[in-house]
Amino acid sequence: MNTAPTVHKPGLVLLGLLAAADLSTPFLTDGEHPPMSVALISLGLGAASLAFLPAAWRGRRSAVVGMVATRLVSALLTLPAFFIGGVPAGAVAVAAGILALTVLGVVLTLAGARQEVAA
Repeated sequence: MNTAPTVHKPGLVLLGLLAAADLSTPFLTDGEHPPMSVALISLGLGAASLAFLPAAWRGRRSAVVGMVATRLVSALLTLPAFFIGGVPAGAVAVAAGILALTVLGVVLTLAGARQEVAA
């Protein structure tokens, strides 16, 4: 008998909060840090992540995978902050926080998404 995954919900909550934060990125940028194009991509990824959230919450594996994938792509958008000169220290700190929280959310989500099989 398969049981629905329930442990992954804390990870989904964290990823959902990060997705909601992505929605505000175009309104928080100065147009340079992050560039407006990156902010708009973040907005789209945040919206896509939130679209996956209800089905992922119910345990649908494809939605969990979609949620994790969109969050990882969004986190990858922060990497240039570490390698491009002239990025303010505050922006680098935010990028580091986003990366750390995304990794934590993905680990929590995937660790709990395993379905237990009862014998």
